Amino acid sequence: MDVLAHALNSIKVAEAKGVSEARIKPASKLVRETLLLLQQNGYIGEFEFVDDGKSGEFVVALLGKINACGAIKPRFAVKLVDFEKYEQRFLPARDVGLLIVSTSKGLVTHVAAKQAKIGGRLAAFVY
Repeated sequence: MDVLAHALNSIKVAEAKGVSEARIKPASKLVRETLLLLQQNGYIGEFEFVDDGKSGEFVVALLGKINACGAIKPRFAVKLVDFEKYEQRFLPARDVGLLIVSTSKGLVTHVAAKQAKIGGRLAAFVY
């Protein structure tokens, strides 16, 4: 079970329904870090962790700014020079949307990875 793919699919379905919040179960560190990146870039509002005695869940406030999002499988290894190729593959246009990359510095956007001149593995996309 891919928790990141399930979380992003829950967000996408809730956005399509026009609901104001999404509940993401199960919670994990990867999902939390992805939600933080989405929040910092203005795609989602506040989110909170709710402990249910098991793995917990996130309650995410939606702003209606996500057209599509999803996990990238397989998790392609990407070098600094290859970001352009994957931007063309997963994003609709230049400077529209984000690729989320797992690097040695943690989860970052593709823009931050380019500025830091590091590669990593693609985890997700959002626009």
